[in-house]
Amino acid sequence: MYICVCKAVTDGQIVKAIENGACTRKHLTQCLGVGKDCGKCNKEVSSLLQQTLCQTDYALPAFS
Repeated sequence: MYICVCKAVTDGQIVKAIENGACTRKHLTQCLGVGKDCGKCNKEVSSLLQQTLCQTDYALPAFS
């Protein structure tokens, strides 16, 4: 499904970028361009990022 219509970026592309090391929305913006134009996808990109990090071993360790 398309998440960023402006850049034609799908949820699959975002998940793949996270699997390849993107761990913040800023990283996703840098590598895929999501959220730079109209910004309507920012909420969905952030949600997908959080879901993917929580479901995988890519999550950052918690600091005490």
